Amino acid sequence: MRYFFLVTALMISFSANANLDAKSAESEMQNLAKKYKVQLSDVGIYATTGEGDGLKILLDNNGSKMMIPASITKVVTGSAVLATFPPGHKFKTSIWTTGEIVKGTLKGNVYLKGGGDPSFVSENMWFLVNAFLRNDIKRVEGDIIVDDTLFDKMRYDESRQKARVDRAYDAPVGAMSFNWNSVNIFVRPGAKSGDDARVYVDPENEYIRLVMKAKTTNGNDNKLLADRKEDPKFDGDLLHIGGSIGKNNKELAIFKNITQPDLWSGYNFKNFLSQRGVTVTGAVKTGETPKTASMAAETDSKAIEQIVADMNKFSNNYVAEMLTKNMGTLKKDKGVTLADGMTTLQEHIQSLQIPKEQIHIENPSGLTRENKMSSFAMWKVLQHLRNDFRVQPEFLQSLPIAGIDGTLKKRMKGTKAERWVRAKTGYLNSVVSLAGYAGLEDGRVITFSFIYNGSTDEAMVRQYFDKLLESLVN
Repeated sequence: MRYFFLVTALMISFSANANLDAKSAESEMQNLAKKYKVQLSDVGIYATTGEGDGLKILLDNNGSKMMIPASITKVVTGSAVLATFPPGHKFKTSIWTTGEIVKGTLKGNVYLKGGGDPSFVSENMWFLVNAFLRNDIKRVEGDIIVDDTLFDKMRYDESRQKARVDRAYDAPVGAMSFNWNSVNIFVRPGAKSGDDARVYVDPENEYIRLVMKAKTTNGNDNKLLADRKEDPKFDGDLLHIGGSIGKNNKELAIFKNITQPDLWSGYNFKNFLSQRGVTVTGAVKTGETPKTASMAAETDSKAIEQIVADMNKFSNNYVAEMLTKNMGTLKKDKGVTLADGMTTLQEHIQSLQIPKEQIHIENPSGLTRENKMSSFAMWKVLQHLRNDFRVQPEFLQSLPIAGIDGTLKKRMKGTKAERWVRAKTGYLNSVVSLAGYAGLEDGRVITFSFIYNGSTDEAMVRQYFDKLLESLVN
C-alpha cells in the first residue's frame, strides 16, 4: 500500500507541468498582457524548454526585434568574464615601499598599487594593513602614493549614459578602488525635536567632509536630503546632509558614490594605518610604483565567480565595468581602457554565433540606451551558459533567486515561482527586462528572455513578467 501511494505521488509530481506547451503558454501570455495593459508589440519574448534535439520553443513574440536590454546586458558580460578567467581567479592589491627602515621609521614613500579588484572593501584593506605591519614600520616619513595606472583615468566611460548622478549605482571605476567607490552615511535623530541629527560616515576618512544641517522632528518622518559634490578646495568630496529625521527613527542609511577612486582609496589606507598606530607625515598623492620599490604586503580578491555574483545579484554597474577593463589586461599591462575589454567581450559574442543584426553592445553594464539586442540573442547567451559545463555552475549561482535574494528578493515571493526562477533583472526609464531560467518540478528547465520597451507603467510590466513565469512553472 505504501508503495502504491509513493508511485502515485511521483506520478502526480512529474505530471505537474504536463500541460505546459506552446499553445497554452501563448494563450497565457496574451491573457496576462490584456490584464496588465501591456502591448505585445512593445515586448520581445523568447522561451524554450529542453536542449539539443529535444529543444522546444514555448514562446516567440518579436523574438528577433532589436530592443534596449538595460541591465540584462550583464548576462553577456558575465558570460565573457567567465570564459576569460578560470574559476578561482583572483586579482591582487599590494603595498610597496621605497627608502630604508630605521628603528621602525620608513624614510621613504609607501605605494598602494591597484590590481583592478572590484571587491576590494574594508575587510581587504584591514587584512592588507595587518600584513604591512609585519614589516615593523610605525612611522612613514614620506607620502602615500596611489598607483592607479593599470587602468586609464576614464572614470565614466562615454558609453555609459551621459547624465551623472551621485547614487551608488553610478560609481566611477579605477584600478585602485575601495568599497565599490561609494560611501555609507548613517543618520540618527537627536534626543528631542529641534536637535541636530547625528551623522556618521563609514568608513571615516579625510577624503570626505561633512556639512551637516539635518534636524530632528517629531514622529518618524524621513525628509533627509543628501548631496555629494566635489570640493575644489581640497582633494575629496563634500557631503551636504540636510532636511529632517523623525525622532522615532532608529537609524537611516544613505549611499553615495565618490568622484576620485585613487585618492579615496589612499585616504582610507592612511586612516586604516592610523588606526593601527602607523603615522604618515606626508600627503596622499597619485603616481606610479618605481621599479626599485620593494613589496611589503599583498592581498587577493574574491574568486572571479563570487565577483560575477556581486555584479548580477545586485546589478552593480561599477563591477561590470571593472571586470570588463580586467579582460583588457590580457592585451595590455598599463592604461587599459574599457574599449580594450570590450574587444574581448565582442569576440566572445561572435563565438556564440549570435546573428550580428540582433545584438549591439556598447557598454557592459547596460546603463545606457545605446545597447540593443533581441530577446533571441539574449536567449542564445543564456543557452550557451546552460550548456557549457565549464561555466554553468558558476553563472547559475550568480543569478538572483525569486523571492530569496538580490534584485528578485521581493518578486514572486510566496508564489509557486519562488526559488524556481533564477534571473537577471533590467530597468531603465520605459525599459523593463528579465532573463534567466525557470525550473519545473518534472526536471525540465525553461530558458527565457523578456524585454519590454514602451510607455506602460514599469511596475505593471514587472508584474506581467512575474505572472507569466508563475503560469509557466505552475
